Amino acid sequence: MSLAQDQPTPPRADTIFLHGNIYTGVAVASSFHAIQRVEAMAIRSDRIQDVGKESEILKLKGPETQIINLDNHFVMPGFNDAHLHLAHAGFQRLTVNLVGAKSLTEFRDRIRARVETAEPGEWIVGSGWDHTLWPVKELPSRWDIDEVSQNHPVFLQRVDGHIAVANTRALQLASVTLASKEPAGGKIDRDSSGQSTGILRETAREAVTGVIPKPSHDKRRQAIEAALRDLAQWGVTSAQDNSSWEDFQIYEEIQRDGKLTSRITEWLAFNDSLDTLQAHRSARPQSDNVLRTGMLKGFMDGSLGSKTAALLEPYADDPINSGLPQYEQAQLTQMTKERVGAGFQVGFHAIGDKGVQMALRTFDEAQKEAREKKIKAANGGNDYRLRIEHAQVTTPLQIAKFKELKVIASTQPNHLLTDMNWALDRLGPKRAAHSYAWAEFLKRGVPLAFGTDYPVEPVTPFRGLYAAVTRRSEDDKREYFPEQKISMEQAIAAYTTGSAFAEFSEKEKGTLAPGMLADFVVLDRDVTSVPPLKVLGTRVLRTVVGGKTVYEAN
Repeated sequence: MSLAQDQPTPPRADTIFLHGNIYTGVAVASSFHAIQRVEAMAIRSDRIQDVGKESEILKLKGPETQIINLDNHFVMPGFNDAHLHLAHAGFQRLTVNLVGAKSLTEFRDRIRARVETAEPGEWIVGSGWDHTLWPVKELPSRWDIDEVSQNHPVFLQRVDGHIAVANTRALQLASVTLASKEPAGGKIDRDSSGQSTGILRETAREAVTGVIPKPSHDKRRQAIEAALRDLAQWGVTSAQDNSSWEDFQIYEEIQRDGKLTSRITEWLAFNDSLDTLQAHRSARPQSDNVLRTGMLKGFMDGSLGSKTAALLEPYADDPINSGLPQYEQAQLTQMTKERVGAGFQVGFHAIGDKGVQMALRTFDEAQKEAREKKIKAANGGNDYRLRIEHAQVTTPLQIAKFKELKVIASTQPNHLLTDMNWALDRLGPKRAAHSYAWAEFLKRGVPLAFGTDYPVEPVTPFRGLYAAVTRRSEDDKREYFPEQKISMEQAIAAYTTGSAFAEFSEKEKGTLAPGMLADFVVLDRDVTSVPPLKVLGTRVLRTVVGGKTVYEAN
């Protein structure tokens, strides 16, 4: 009997993809910088069976194997968006969408159009406005909205989700009056007589959001399904999401129906009680690679666009304002110690350097105590993988502290495309030189994960890739501290392996290698070789999650 006859026949592939320019994300052993590329890939069930030359991969073909011709298109691991707000994005499609409104007049016209179709007394809600795009860059007021709607309560969130404007009727229903006190971590903007202008910052918004009727189950599902379609169209195969527990229950329902087209790791609210957090964590097995809970999300501060991000020194263009920290340091540290001690991964939204400082101090103390008590990390290991979300304004010493503590910098490079219009004015040149500091993080050996903050920015990852490698505006006319740009290979890694590492999933996804989940995208161009401006126009031809095509271009 021959040796060949003794060897078992390998199982046959379900699908084989041929004639591709497949960028695996796996470093070539002989070169630190080169990434392995192959011609073909075999899929069995939801995993990659093998990659390599067509002649080798075709040996896995069986009578039932489907063959798909990639027509020499570029294939890469699916994008893993490390920071988004899926339900909010979906609701933006169902409410007043103010994204891109170029003036106060257009802002009012969009509200008026919704008022004309509303039921009597119905709440008008929406989001996406950005006064920095308007000719007169002043915040809208309640009186601006009253001109188009006095009988409907109106509440409209700014694009960054950190301040909002309400009309007079909404303020009345929320009991926001002359006598209202400033809430901790928030601010009610007032005119010279002490009356609210309608602008509510950070926690001050809760007075109004608390009286807005909650969306129905069907509306919630409709919104989420719309956002999932958006993800599939742009090649996002995994989403690290900050939505509500009610939204998570809709995700479970969609998964049961076999219609969940992206893997979702859902963040829990840092401020919830430990009992609630542990109940939510135990609601699903952490081993579920399609839908599970993940880190706890807390907020150190607000945003630069709203001037609520917490800075160590005042804003350069607002010298009496240093932002709005959301915690006292001692309270924050105690809460974090309890949660890390209970085995949770923690991630803090921190945009300003004071917010970053608060997070780093707390992480330092929480990790020390957890190690002394021999507390295991969320994956059972010893690396807690604590995260700072955004990390837009940092100092060199803080970046060194990221490295020392092994803190992950979870950033969104597409924000720079919007923020470069005013970031230098907000920060001044000295601070700005260390803002959006992706190259500095990588040089220090800090783990980097990329996302979009969708719907604050569009979910397309190609704006993020472009911003990371150029630090130039989309019209190519403006540049922002180019020494902080990185290579395309580094940017792709941050969007794939880096994001997977940030959610303890690097052994499951992020590369196209045998045994990994079969999550990948087929693009109409090779983003590693076209001029950077061409990256912005990239189209997704096919999105595959777990070996199944969830999107195919017409």
